Amino acid sequence: MSSFAPEILHPNAGAPWSLNRRLMLFSGRANPALAGQIGAHIGLAPSRVKLKTFSSGEVYCRYEESIRGADVFLIQPMCRNDETGLSANDALLELMVMIDAAVGASAHRVIAVTPWYGYSRQDKKSAPREPISARMVARMLESAGVDRVLAMDLHAGQIQGMFQVPFDHMTAMMVLAEHFNQLAADHTATGVRPEDYVVVAPDAGRVKLAKKFADLLRADLAILDKERPAQQVAEIGAVIGDVQGKVALIVDDIIDTAGTLRAAAETVMNAGAGRVWAAATHAVLSGNAYENLQAAPLEEIVVTDTIPLAPGAPEKIRVVSCAGILGDTIQRIYQCDSVSEVFGGHNQVF
Repeated sequence: MSSFAPEILHPNAGAPWSLNRRLMLFSGRANPALAGQIGAHIGLAPSRVKLKTFSSGEVYCRYEESIRGADVFLIQPMCRNDETGLSANDALLELMVMIDAAVGASAHRVIAVTPWYGYSRQDKKSAPREPISARMVARMLESAGVDRVLAMDLHAGQIQGMFQVPFDHMTAMMVLAEHFNQLAADHTATGVRPEDYVVVAPDAGRVKLAKKFADLLRADLAILDKERPAQQVAEIGAVIGDVQGKVALIVDDIIDTAGTLRAAAETVMNAGAGRVWAAATHAVLSGNAYENLQAAPLEEIVVTDTIPLAPGAPEKIRVVSCAGILGDTIQRIYQCDSVSEVFGGHNQVF
């Protein structure tokens, strides 16, 4: 990555002086593999940072080289990582101390690249005396001193309005759609033609996302009538649209316990779909998710690498990388170029 030296005036001396800007990547322990792929995409390896957890459970951070004057991009989704022993809350706190250390070390800008934004489903009050935890996380990041935040496929668009610093929203929709377009292009091997697809929205809240996905595939759209009688419990009543004999693609932003996805797949199959696949950006996959996915009538579940998979994942899960999108966005932010051009202006999926 080439650097440039803009000529600016020192406020005291009144003479031009040179500021060497640098782009530096650092990875937390939530998803170092993704950080490595982003670095490979832009030709810049993540720099060294010492991160550890004390026996008391407290998190420690120290940058092992100077970051003074640099644009520091901290790659840390707020997710658990079984290999590094981090919980979702650990990942959030580790991001906080990384931001604080970077601010204290005189970084020029500190940008949090958190593709999976934690607590994003707690974006409003659904019952009395509940917190709006997504807003609380936004305040925490701003209080630590972050200058900018990047996230991918937020669960709710209003989270962007909870920040007073610039917020860039990215989407993996194009990457996921390209995967299914490739399957249709190779129809002799997959048995799927473009006209076979029907995109299924798992609930009314995902209709706009599903419609955009269907447009990318030139496919029809169906909607499931879903209700939640309790947290992490889904009941699906009916299919609105024609799925008879079709290849149904259930599209969502998150797969958590996979209870909704399993119920959706069973409902679509009972409505006459020939085959059922699924796509989602964030593979949270907590609780009995693997058991639900294994039991569901799904041929393939396509997810991105925003969250690392825990060991023992079913073979039907396929991971596609979003490192290219993240890398291109990071470069554009550093160079003060348009971020929306990465997505052709289609990164607002709400």
